[in-house]
Amino acid sequence: MSEEGTPPGRPPRPRPRELQAEAERRRERFYEVVLKTIDELPEVFRERLENVDVIVADWPSPAQLASTRSRNRYGLLGLYEGVPHTRRTMSYDLVLPDKITIFRKPIEARCHTWAEVEADIANVVRHEIAHHFGMSDAALTEIEKDRWRKKRPR
Repeated sequence: MSEEGTPPGRPPRPRPRELQAEAERRRERFYEVVLKTIDELPEVFRERLENVDVIVADWPSPAQLASTRSRNRYGLLGLYEGVPHTRRTMSYDLVLPDKITIFRKPIEARCHTWAEVEADIANVVRHEIAHHFGMSDAALTEIEKDRWRKKRPR
C-alpha cells in the first residue's frame, strides 16, 4: 500500500474538494451549452424571449413533477412554466417572468457521451422555448416524427 492507502498501480482517490470542483465545472459547462443554444436561435425568436428566466436545476422538484403528472424524476428533462404567447391578452402586463427549467441530472443520466448531452440540451431547450411560443406537446411530437422520417434512409 502507498502512503495514501491505495494499492500500488492505482491512482489515488479524488478528494472531496476535487470532486466538488469537478461537479462545478460540469454544471458550468452544461449551463454554457444552454446559453449557446439560446444564442444560436434565429433572431426573430431571441428578441421575443423577453421576460423569460432560463434556469438549470439538477432535478425537478416534487411540485414540478406533480404539475406534469410525472412519477419518475429521470423522465422530466425540461419544463416551461408561464403564459404562452398564444394565450396572452392585452392585459398581460407587470407579471413575473416565465420560467424555463432544464434538468441536468436526467439529461446526463440518459447520455453516454458529452456530444449526446449537448444534443439533448439543445433539443430540450428548443422544445421548452416552443412551449413559450404556444406549441403543444402533441404538435412538437408530430414535428419530431416528421424530422425523424425525413432523416431515416429509405
